[in-house]
Amino acid sequence: MPTLVSKPPQGDAWSHEVKFDGYRSQIIIDADCVRIFTRRGLDWTSKYRDLAAAARTLDVENAIIDGEVVVLNEAGLSDFAALRKAITRRQHDLYFVAFDLLHLNGHDLRDMVLEDRREILAGLIGSDSRIQFSETMPGEANAIYHLIDAAGLEGMVSKRRDSKYRSGPTTNWLKTKSFTESDFELLGVERERGKPAFALMADPGTRKYVGSAFVSVNREMRERLWKRVQEHAGPPPKDMPRRPATQWVKPGIKARVKHLRGEEDLRHASLQDFWDER
Repeated sequence: MPTLVSKPPQGDAWSHEVKFDGYRSQIIIDADCVRIFTRRGLDWTSKYRDLAAAARTLDVENAIIDGEVVVLNEAGLSDFAALRKAITRRQHDLYFVAFDLLHLNGHDLRDMVLEDRREILAGLIGSDSRIQFSETMPGEANAIYHLIDAAGLEGMVSKRRDSKYRSGPTTNWLKTKSFTESDFELLGVERERGKPAFALMADPGTRKYVGSAFVSVNREMRERLWKRVQEHAGPPPKDMPRRPATQWVKPGIKARVKHLRGEEDLRHASLQDFWDER
């Protein structure tokens, strides 16, 4: 599992790939069957029937392939929301993007260096299949990150070229995520003396809490925000746990938040602006 960092690593010791917004999975091929497991070890072969069928066409006796199950939108970008629907309704839209090879034909490859494992993996995968190879992005790390961010992709994964494969968290693989801006509904502001203030955000449609955003706006806007919060003070949302330092507000205040792209809840988020709903 890659470690999240704020900037991609520099230098020739690293290779860089697109970070896809999907479900991390492993395909296990043996003599009599194909199985596909989630990151948490659940057997989802029945949910990925078409991918399992595609894996059977690979010219191998047995193998373990690491990758990501994705669905692409009209712009060609991996779409996590569409993926959830496709699993139950549109199996033909699923793809498996393979990026590592752990075992092949009875041989344990995990002690081989990354570049050698990926070279073998690339040779196994054809160009016309639901199983695709995750290509290395050429160029300098910062330039790659800029292109990925501009394209609206979730981020990039950087890997030490000479690293061995080891399960669990590692700093040999690093992920650098792109940021995006989205609109949410303001639930309240958490403000304690001597600590940063945080705006609590909810999904605009359901008012379901999705996380907090650091109030990093300028002093004038902070004062205007706190005045608006006091004017619109209200009870805490239903089922929301107690937060003694929070001033809750009535529905009707929208906020724009900058946050990491591709996360279910807000991460590394900061408040950019707010306004009354019209």
